[in-house]
Amino acid sequence: MTGIVKYVRESFEELKSHVSWPSFNEGLNLTVLVAVFSVIFSLIIWGLDSMFSRVIKEFFNLIS
Repeated sequence: MTGIVKYVRESFEELKSHVSWPSFNEGLNLTVLVAVFSVIFSLIIWGLDSMFSRVIKEFFNLIS
């Protein structure tokens, strides 16, 4: 149990003193950037999935 407490204490100290945190504006800009790319990437995947679905349906209609 002592090892866990020591690990948590050292981790918290590391976060306080050695991590450089972004400013609020920089964090906000990066969050918006990630959200935009996530939407774009999900739309691309949706489009490819729809296309492959149509191809597979047409293939099975062709062979039946």
